[in-house]
Amino acid sequence: MKKLTLLASAVAMVVSCSALAKITPEQAARLGQDLTPIGAERAGNAAGTIPEWTGGILTPPAGYTPGDHHPDPFADDQVLYVINSSNLDQHRDKLSPGQIALFELYPDTFNMPIYPTRRSASFPQYFYDATKEIATKAELIEGGNGLANAAIGIPFPIPSNGLEAIWNHIVRFRGVAATRNGGQAAPTASGAYTFIGFDEQIMFKYSHPDATPENLMAENILFKFKQSVTSPARLAGTALLVHETMDQIATPRQAWTYNTGQRRVRRAPNVAYDAPGTASDGLRTTDDFDMFNGSPDRYNWELKGKKEMYIPYNSYKLHSNELKYSDILMPGHINPAHTRYELHRVWVVEATLKDGMRHVYGKRVFFIDEDSWQIHVADLYDNRGDLYRVAQAHGLNYYEMPAHWSTLEVYHDLNSRRYIALGLDNEDAMYDFSVTLNDNDFTPAALRREGVR
Repeated sequence: MKKLTLLASAVAMVVSCSALAKITPEQAARLGQDLTPIGAERAGNAAGTIPEWTGGILTPPAGYTPGDHHPDPFADDQVLYVINSSNLDQHRDKLSPGQIALFELYPDTFNMPIYPTRRSASFPQYFYDATKEIATKAELIEGGNGLANAAIGIPFPIPSNGLEAIWNHIVRFRGVAATRNGGQAAPTASGAYTFIGFDEQIMFKYSHPDATPENLMAENILFKFKQSVTSPARLAGTALLVHETMDQIATPRQAWTYNTGQRRVRRAPNVAYDAPGTASDGLRTTDDFDMFNGSPDRYNWELKGKKEMYIPYNSYKLHSNELKYSDILMPGHINPAHTRYELHRVWVVEATLKDGMRHVYGKRVFFIDEDSWQIHVADLYDNRGDLYRVAQAHGLNYYEMPAHWSTLEVYHDLNSRRYIALGLDNEDAMYDFSVTLNDNDFTPAALRREGVR
């Protein structure tokens, strides 16, 4: 990877992840001033190609009703230019090695339509207030495998190391609770695929307006997640339950599965790290889900700084219910005609496998949007140091919350020339962020009921 040029408010040097100092009140005072409420640079760039952040999307488009697939507030934007294999060299400095590999692997079909940059990320005021409240208090627990003195907000809006930055992604705001329908597909080299349908429920304990550092640590839960497979028939009824902990030294992640053949709920300690993702054909790991999840303890984390980069953003066209899954899925990669890329500033975090630890990824490089702390691109290397996979999260603003989150995650395996698209929902009901969920919805007994109904 080329040496990164650090921007004005980025770190002046690479900081060891062993440095866990809290930020000062003077630094925290910058939040909401020259920095956005969650730590991004408010100003645009010198070239004028990245605008100032002015609050993001503050009101839904006219005619929108919660439950609709989200109308594109930027539908009138025109493509500025398209990056393809013929002009790739002009844009290499604003692409990741993984993105470049996709151009080289699919020179005739892969491209990136570049649109004007819209800094649309926005969040509730209580989330901004909490970020400022905890900014001088939040800290990593021993080894960096959990949080203390943090609730609701971004714990490290001015990160000093890679662990802090990755925890910002892990606990970023995605609402308080949600139900999700849709699924995934992993096309073969010819483009044939089987759609795997999911029903999912998630409850973000960390983000609840009443959450406090004290009650989060007492319960030791960040979120609870339940997933059941709805199709095809041979897999329907298989279900998964996860309790993600805040202090993973005190209690590691707890997981259970329900198998329709055995009709039993079983503890599933292997639902973590590089275990294959659900029905993924081995094309992604468990900790690839959401671009990265789970304990960071197997890696050394390094904050490399910031760079300007083309990332998938404001992906309302890809999200539209006017598309069928067959419009999106094609051999090699999703259909570029429905994608949107923009120039944004991203934090670059490099994770290197610790000596004595095992994982199929020897190195992972994450490119994290400064306005949301969402990982938008991940380059994944094998244990020989070769580029193995590249993942991209196509994000948008769910303006009824509001929250910035992905609508589709695409994981490319460069060796098999296959990919898996996770989060397909164009032909299904939209996320419901208004749902009320409680702890009784996330018990092993509830998992069994989910599996048999």
